[in-house]
Amino acid sequence: MIDRRRFLLTSLAGALAAPLGGEAQPAGQIWRIGLLDPSGRASSSRWTAFRERLRELGYAEGQNVLFESRWGDGQLSRLPSLARELVNARVDIVVAAGSESTRAVKLVTNSVPVVMATGGDVVGLGLVSSLAHPGGNVTGVVSLTGELGGKRLELLRQLIPAVSTVTIVRNLDNRGTRPFLNDAERAAKSLGILVQVVGVHGPKDLDGAFSAMKRARTDAVMFADNSLFINERRHVADLAVTHRLPMMAPAKEYAEAGVLVSYGTDYLDLFRRAATYVNKILKGARPGDLPIEQPTKFELVINLKTAKALGLSVPPSLLARADQVIQ
Repeated sequence: MIDRRRFLLTSLAGALAAPLGGEAQPAGQIWRIGLLDPSGRASSSRWTAFRERLRELGYAEGQNVLFESRWGDGQLSRLPSLARELVNARVDIVVAAGSESTRAVKLVTNSVPVVMATGGDVVGLGLVSSLAHPGGNVTGVVSLTGELGGKRLELLRQLIPAVSTVTIVRNLDNRGTRPFLNDAERAAKSLGILVQVVGVHGPKDLDGAFSAMKRARTDAVMFADNSLFINERRHVADLAVTHRLPMMAPAKEYAEAGVLVSYGTDYLDLFRRAATYVNKILKGARPGDLPIEQPTKFELVINLKTAKALGLSVPPSLLARADQVIQ
C-alpha cells in the first residue's frame, strides 16, 4: 500500500511536470495548422498576433504544432489551388483570412475544420447557416466590412465637409463587396453624396483606375475591400497623393503606408480571437457548435503628413477621436 506521504509527493511531482500553457493537446500530439490568406506576407503583423496567442495557449511551433502557410499574394484566383494544397497536406485545421479564402477551403472539404480570422457576409455567401449556429465545418470571427460603408462616408464628410462625390474602388472578383456598396449607397443618400463605383480585377488595374477617377473629378476615394490591395498599399498611397485624391482605407496598414485616413476593424484582435477558436476545436469542440463572433474594436487612423501634402486641415474633433495619429 502506498502511504499518504508518498502519494502526495507523487501527485506534486506530476503537477509540477504539467505544461504551464494548459492542456493544449494529448502527449506527443503534433497538430498541423494550415494558414490561408489572399495577401499573406503583407498581413504578417496579424499572423504574428495569431501565433503569439497560440503560444499563450500552450502551442509551441516545432514542438506540438506545425504551420502550413499558403499566401495568394493578392491574387484571389490562386485560392482554390492553395486550399487544395492544404487539404492534401492533411492539416488538422485551416485558419482562413477573408470570406473568399473560407469559401475556397469549403469547396474542397466539408470535414477539415475552418476558422475564419476575418470575413464578411458569411451567411449571405452561404458559408454558414447563421452566426449563432454556423453548422458544418466553419466558424470563427467576422470583420463586419459590409456594415462600415456608411460609417466611412460619414468620417469623410467630417474630414472634408465640401465632399460631394466619392468613388468606391471594388474588386470585381470578390463576391463579398456588395453589402459594403449597399451600405455606402444608403448612407450617401442621407449625406447628399454621389457615390460612383470603379471595378478592378487586380493590382495591375490600379494605375488606370486612379487616373480615371482624377479625370472624373471625384472628391475622394474609398476601397470596398481589403485583401486584394493590402500588398499594394504603398503604391496605393503614392497614387492617391500623386493624383491629389483624399482616400479612406479599410485598415490601418494603409494609413501607416501613407493613405490619408483609415477606419476599420482591429484585425490584430480578430486574429488573436481566431487562435482561441483553434484551441477549442483542437480540444474537441465542433466548429458548427461554436457561434461566430463579431468585432468589438474599431480603429480610426489619420495620417497628418498626407493631410498636409494634400492641403487639408483635419478638424481637432476628429483628431481627438483618432486611435492613432501619424505625424
